Amino acid sequence: MENNLKRTPLYPLYADYPGTRCIDFGGWELPVQFSGIQQEHDAVRYQAGLFDVSHMGEFVVTGRFAEAFIQQITTNDVSKLVDGQAQYTLMCYPDGGVVDDLLVYRITADQFMVVVNAANIDRDFDWMREHLIGDVTLENKSDELALLALQGPSAAVIMSLVTKQFNCDKLAPFRFATAVSVGGVQSLVSRTGYTGEDGFEIYVSASQAQHVWQSLFAAGAAFGLQPAGLGARDTLRFEARLPLYGQELSARISPLEAGLSPFIKLYKGSFIGRDALVRQKTDGVPRKLVGIEMIERGIPRCHYPVCNADGVPIGEVTSGTQSPTLKRNLGLVLIESGYAGIGTEVWVEIRGKLVKAEVVKTPFYKR
Repeated sequence: MENNLKRTPLYPLYADYPGTRCIDFGGWELPVQFSGIQQEHDAVRYQAGLFDVSHMGEFVVTGRFAEAFIQQITTNDVSKLVDGQAQYTLMCYPDGGVVDDLLVYRITADQFMVVVNAANIDRDFDWMREHLIGDVTLENKSDELALLALQGPSAAVIMSLVTKQFNCDKLAPFRFATAVSVGGVQSLVSRTGYTGEDGFEIYVSASQAQHVWQSLFAAGAAFGLQPAGLGARDTLRFEARLPLYGQELSARISPLEAGLSPFIKLYKGSFIGRDALVRQKTDGVPRKLVGIEMIERGIPRCHYPVCNADGVPIGEVTSGTQSPTLKRNLGLVLIESGYAGIGTEVWVEIRGKLVKAEVVKTPFYKR
């Protein structure tokens, strides 16, 4: 692995797991697996898994116009948040393409934390800084924080053992608490995740991340806790139909095409990209992101062409795999809207051969 790749504060602990295999993920040296993708996937679905997602970016927005600023650059309605509440949202370009998808945490009325995708940290920060309004401060805290994601049915009981002064199980989904002691380390704990399972995301000082990781494993060993890498993170989010920036979302894909209309609040007034999204809503989107299941043998992979019965291209696969949970060959595809109805037959071009598939309901998995 190239020495110029960035490493998270938890990197030294990877050596504790002999099966660890790291890859270059957007300039980061990160584990694609610790033991095996299927094993780690199953641990999260049925027990618990712990992810190092410290490569994600964290920005802090402060000032009396902090809410107004975030309202102007995101699609969801941040004014609906109360202290200790988070929301999923997106930033769009004026033409409706996606800058990034992100989480916004309201800490107080004049302080928010914004969590962005690792590959987009610099671009997102520049975009936000370019659109700053008066009396708002934007700070990049990405290098100061580590992020651990504890996910799975046993996550709550494991957290109860390391947060004895705070009952994390009282946190509703998309709620968070600051100054929670996790293994004796002050942390921000959020009931959020990217797996389709219950779970918590733990933001902690980079210097304390290894201690928190080890504390969670000491508590979680009896509950089947396993370290989980990027491979399982991808298959888990895929089954739950959670989008990945660069595949289901991009500057060339609008959130309406991606099926994210619940997170676009056109009623809230002006925001960047609103005019384009209003036009799309009125006219209808030309493409839709839908799920497919292969009828004939084959696995749909990212960027494979999708065709109609005449072999005419109508779109492409954005993500696809053999589902570790369902044992079916499934894909997410961005195709012309006329072919997006449930039950419609489409063909995926796999190694030069057209292989039959069918549009199916998503998410593929829901707990």
